[in-house]
Amino acid sequence: MNVLKNFEALFVATLGLACAANYVLDSGTATATEAQLIVARANAPAIAAAKDMQVVVVSAKRPSAEQKLQLLNDERKANASAKI
Repeated sequence: MNVLKNFEALFVATLGLACAANYVLDSGTATATEAQLIVARANAPAIAAAKDMQVVVVSAKRPSAEQKLQLLNDERKANASAKI
């Protein structure tokens, strides 16, 4: 039983040290080259899609509220009859 408590304490201490080390290493100020790299990435153009990529175009009208309600009622009737 003491071994498990010791492992738990060791784990918590290791986790705390890891979090502290991460905070210390990440909180340093960015150098000039890092800042330039960040700006360059922000201004970079987005990668364009391939020319032969397939595109699906859906040209359907959205159903109105009444049509949605009717479709929902039809679906409920179908599910109710399927359960019987």
